[in-house]
Amino acid sequence: MNIFGLGLPEMIVILVIAVLIFGPKKLPEIGRSMGKAIRGFQEASREFESEFKKEAEQLEAAAKRESAVKSAAPSDAASTKVAIASPEETTTGSSGQS
Repeated sequence: MNIFGLGLPEMIVILVIAVLIFGPKKLPEIGRSMGKAIRGFQEASREFESEFKKEAEQLEAAAKRESAVKSAAPSDAASTKVAIASPEETTTGSSGQS
């Protein structure tokens, strides 16, 4: 059993010292408060992680949309150039040289 780099003998020594300092009546209360603090930390950590993932997904989606717009833009510009012609070219059918 190795928790936080402490073996069983070290954990027993820490428990004995805690009993001597706080007394056997205070230890359950201290354990409960420590458990609540650890649980709160875990919940905050999970919330931070989910927010981080959500932001990362939004950034990826925005980057994909931006790259799709950039890749679609040149083909749209080319079709716009073809579609826009001067009135002379449409009526005479020439390239504008007379």
